[in-house]
Amino acid sequence: MASIPFHIPSIPKPQDTYNFLIDNSNSLFLHPSLPKSPDGLGRPIHPAEAYDPVSFAHYPLPASLGPIKPPLMESTPFKLVDDVAGLHYLATKLALAPEFAVDLEHNGYRSFQGLTCLMQISTRSEDFVVDTLKVRASVGEFLGKFFLDPSKKKVMHGAINDIIWLQRDFGIYVVNLFDTMQASRVMRLERNSLAFLLKYFCGVDANKEYQCSDWRLRPLPSDMVKYAREDTHYLLYIHDVMRKELVSGSKQLGFEDPLGEVCKRSHEVCLRMYKKEVFDKETSYLFMHGLGDADNLDAKQLAIVAGLFEWRDRVAREEDESTGYILPNKQLLEIAKKKPLKARELLDLVGYSRTLVLRDVDQIVEILWAAICVHAPNFEKVAKDLNSGVPISEIGAKIQETKKMDQEHEKKMAFIDHQQESEASKRKVFGPTWRPIGPAHSPMLWVVRPMFAPSVSPA
Repeated sequence: MASIPFHIPSIPKPQDTYNFLIDNSNSLFLHPSLPKSPDGLGRPIHPAEAYDPVSFAHYPLPASLGPIKPPLMESTPFKLVDDVAGLHYLATKLALAPEFAVDLEHNGYRSFQGLTCLMQISTRSEDFVVDTLKVRASVGEFLGKFFLDPSKKKVMHGAINDIIWLQRDFGIYVVNLFDTMQASRVMRLERNSLAFLLKYFCGVDANKEYQCSDWRLRPLPSDMVKYAREDTHYLLYIHDVMRKELVSGSKQLGFEDPLGEVCKRSHEVCLRMYKKEVFDKETSYLFMHGLGDADNLDAKQLAIVAGLFEWRDRVAREEDESTGYILPNKQLLEIAKKKPLKARELLDLVGYSRTLVLRDVDQIVEILWAAICVHAPNFEKVAKDLNSGVPISEIGAKIQETKKMDQEHEKKMAFIDHQQESEASKRKVFGPTWRPIGPAHSPMLWVVRPMFAPSVSPA
């Protein structure tokens, strides 16, 4: 069949079709199912922290104690899991499996935080593809305990993103991971991709045609299902072969315990924690610098970038869209550089297909006017520092320090205003000669003085 494009605009948003509960608020992701650290910081404690990763290195293999070749895909039982009954069936199979392979297919373009569209799982004898759009709310309930179980080896390839997607979408945390990408690095293989491992260990030419396809598409074409299965079908065998070579190749690989090293590195991947993007209007726009044509912006252009960043982030959260879908960085920079101050000029620049820009075009034009005519002077110092090569981290730290000082000043002034209002109200009650004379009146700012002393401002 023909290749599936990266984005199919006609696909209904799964968030709406299946009524997903998604929190896009500008706040931290709290990992509600995890215990918190007792140090007062409230850090979520990952379940894997309780284990020594080296202890996972020498878990018992099946009776053969050697690599177990998988059956041909065509002769391997397969199940598409798209309902709760299917999840229950899969759970009964995982309960009996000492190890299983996992992969995810993801879409990050049509949602703010991203969506896990498929979960592929392979045991030694069966392949499963879970439609995580249809059964999203139940995945963690049925499968989470198997990912947590330290007695079950989870084999994944390049799990650095999959780990946090599992946490975000299903509340699933992984314990006892063997990441074949980490193994390929310890083994110093020529390449680290899954396609290379499939060819090197299995003689399989991977079809990567659908790697960047729109995985929200339903129903799934058979070729996409085959592609998804292939990502996990051979993975347990690849693990077996790698494990054997890691055990026998200590001296050549330069590690005292190469298998233990892979387990340590895989453990570090497990410990990654999902963090929701938190927007700071004072500094978030700085990270545009250095991307493409973002260098050498003047104060007006930088003010436009900051204003558009804030608008784009707010709309992305409200509409559950990626910032790239709403307004790509390249077009945002074009707006900043060309400064279109009329609605038609703006739309001619970015195109009428940007539906949310079209919807908010008048508001965006107002943002541009305000950036140029009002806010630009506030960006003179930042623009100068950026164009002088001052590190973004240093500029951001200075901005945050200034913000903190301003907030403390505002609090102090608000307190002074409150004290002055309180004093004025008491003079109305007790007469114009009333003065605060001690700590009973004002324990923080006022000093004791005679009633006839002239009024002084708080320190």
